[in-house]
Amino acid sequence: MRKIDPKTTYAQSSDIKSRTYLEYRKDMKRKAIAELESLEWLEDKMKKLYPGKRVKVYKSGGDKFLWFLRQGGVTREPDFIVEVNKKKLGLEFQYAEKENLKFYDFKVSKVINKKGEAIQPIQDKLFVYIHKPKLKYAIFKPSWLVRNGQYGMVEAWRSYAFRVPKEKFEKILKYDDSLKTLCQRIDMKNIILNFQHRLIEINKEKLSYLLQSVIDENKIVKIIPQDLESFFKICFILDNINKIPQNANLWLIYLLTFINENISLEDISKVVYCIDFLYSKIRLQNNELTQLVSKVKQLLEMVKGFYQGDGSYKSSSTLSPIDETRYALFSINLLEDLIQDMIYYYPESAKELKPINKIYENVESIDKTYNLIKDFT
Repeated sequence: MRKIDPKTTYAQSSDIKSRTYLEYRKDMKRKAIAELESLEWLEDKMKKLYPGKRVKVYKSGGDKFLWFLRQGGVTREPDFIVEVNKKKLGLEFQYAEKENLKFYDFKVSKVINKKGEAIQPIQDKLFVYIHKPKLKYAIFKPSWLVRNGQYGMVEAWRSYAFRVPKEKFEKILKYDDSLKTLCQRIDMKNIILNFQHRLIEINKEKLSYLLQSVIDENKIVKIIPQDLESFFKICFILDNINKIPQNANLWLIYLLTFINENISLEDISKVVYCIDFLYSKIRLQNNELTQLVSKVKQLLEMVKGFYQGDGSYKSSSTLSPIDETRYALFSINLLEDLIQDMIYYYPESAKELKPINKIYENVESIDKTYNLIKDFT
């Protein structure tokens, strides 16, 4: 088991419920999309806040930024770091997707330090809040939240927070026309996220008869399947019953042998699903990492090579552009996850991987692909 990081909050079983690791990551990715899309906008705002000074904004962890830690971890580090003439400030990022909120909530651990009975607002930190429907934003210090917030329980979080009443909070929001383009981009990527993730539900429906008839779990854990379709089915079943195959490292290396020049987007999506499932359950050796890094790069280039000028992806004459585009987006999504995970957990072995700066950055045209799939989500 990996050592528990004191700076990490680990998800409880009640948080994950019946979701697989992949399904939980999908839910966590919504904020990551917003954060990464907002980086340039945030830096512009910080430069205006500190005129005449050298300002740089980057994600906590830099190139090693990971939107969801393995074992259900959510880091307690601030969302961004702001360097102002080399002095570092933490920057917490939040946004609202709905209007008519009664309270705007901020987690206690992000606002104050508690030393015995004394409560002190965290120093060297700023909050940035974007109200998407209103195209407005606010920048403020933790001390403002302590002065204006009410300490109370947020049931959805199952934790306490500083809750700022709507009447107070919305007074400090400022309209910004540049938020229109930013929020549209965030919304498009979330629609793409939902569209490609629908493949999980499609496969569950196709394989429901297998999921309901698993009798000998011990058998499917031990025997390595001999073809990709069987391999995918077994990995899908194991994932959904929370089991791990014996000799999972060997399974992963064998799986890589299914990758060839004639592989279709549908098959790539199955290979990538299986890689993602097995990879998250094991600790890789250097020789295994070398092979995986090479294959991840190869698969990403293969998927990108199937892109068509209208926003779709095509590798087969018998499948619809919508189906093939779903396979491509699903594969890109997981390959980007794998790249960042390897950079985070295996930095020495993943040096040749290019860090992911924005989710779906490997999609040729977000606008065209969004227009193609928006009516199919």
